[in-house]
Parts: sequence; C-alpha cells; structure tokens
Amino acid sequence: MTEVRRTRGRPRKTQQPDAKPLLVTVGLHEKVSHHLRDMILTGALAPGRELVEVDLSAALGVSRTPVREALKLLAVEGMVELRPNRSARVPDLQPEAITQLFEAIAGIERIAAELAAARITDAELTNLRILQDEMEGYHRATDLAPYFAINQRIHRLIVGASRNKPLQEAHESLYGRAELVRRRALRTPERWDESVAEHRAIFHALEARDSSRAGTLLSDHVSRTGTVVLRHVTAAGRSAEATQAGVQ
Repeated sequence: MTEVRRTRGRPRKTQQPDAKPLLVTVGLHEKVSHHLRDMILTGALAPGRELVEVDLSAALGVSRTPVREALKLLAVEGMVELRPNRSARVPDLQPEAITQLFEAIAGIERIAAELAAARITDAELTNLRILQDEMEGYHRATDLAPYFAINQRIHRLIVGASRNKPLQEAHESLYGRAELVRRRALRTPERWDESVAEHRAIFHALEARDSSRAGTLLSDHVSRTGTVVLRHVTAAGRSAEATQAGVQ
C-alpha cells in the first residue's frame, strides 16, 4: 500500500501493483520455456508428443500458469503447436513443410550473408573466428550438443551482421522450427564433416568481404542440410510404415 498526499482532506491510501510477483512470474515461465525447448531439441519430447499442461506442471514442480505461458512462447517460435480445445503438441514436420522451410531459410540467409559481407565489423569477424575454432574442436571431440549450440550462434551472428531488422525477424520466426529437425542431419557423420568445412568456407568469404560468394555458400549450406533432413525424415517415415504393416 502506498500513501498518496492530497491537497485537501486526509491522505488517501491507494493499492498499487506489486512489481515483485510479476517479475517472479515472468522469470518462471521463461525458465520453463527454456527447459521445455531443450527437451524438445534433444528429443526428450519427441515430434508428435502431446504436451499436457497438468503433466508438465507436475513434472517440473510448477503451477499450470507458467507452463501455459511457456507453451505460448514456444508456439511463437514454432517449437510447439497450439490446438483449440486440445493439448499442445510438438509439431511433426511433414516432407513438404520441411522443403518449404529450408527454402525460406536458405533465401533469407543468402541475402543476410551478402549484406553481412559488406557490413560485418572487425570485432564480429574476430568473434566469428573464435566460434568457428570452438565449433571445430567440438566436432573433433564428436560432442554434438555444444557443437550445435555454437552452430546456431554462428548463423544468428551472420544474420545479425546484415544490420537488417526485418531479415532478422523473419529468420528468427523460422529458425526455431528448423532446429527441430536440423540435429537429425548432424547425426549423420558425413554431413557433420561437410557442415564444418562449409562453415569454414563461409567464414573466409565473409573475411574477404566477398558478398556474392558468402551468400551462395551459406544458401547452399542450408539447402544441403535441408536435403539431408528430408532424406532422414522420409526414411524414418517409411520404416515406421513398414513396422506398422508388419504388426497388422
């Protein structure tokens, strides 16, 4: 309660919102969203899995409210699919959707790399070189989780270096959905080796301020990843169909 002075009469006390509980609530649902995002990306919550609020709140030891708000955040990122009068679910991208998704990201990153080659700062290039070296180290150690995290930072750094806000917003709105399936491609040893080499070539093109080459290399890199992901998803679907037919 806060006392408000009046020019006439007795001071009147008014109820003002307490900021602390609000901050705690905001922090909690963001923490829940980070945790759920990690579970989705690592496969602990698999594609097609229903996300029942009461089950998640019990498992995470929180009320349903932060879980509900976290699911809304993840839905904006494309990591969760909200369904009217039904539980949310982890989306299971179909082949056509995967093709369209990677086509869009490849186009966005091509333009971003072309702009970045002209606009990237020396400090950003230094940071990019450090990230590239760290990523290659994790590749040699076959440690996928930190490799993948740095890989994401590199893509976002390049897009950010374009200094084009609409491009960044469009990229961020799609990138979460791609994360759901990109790890599948990197689990293929030969694609992982190719990806590292492609990233090194992209860095050299940016360092040389070669806009055309940087754009082409990054676009081709994303497209090849999409092709491998599509092949993996298609093969997995055929395997599942064969198993189901065998059971019947």
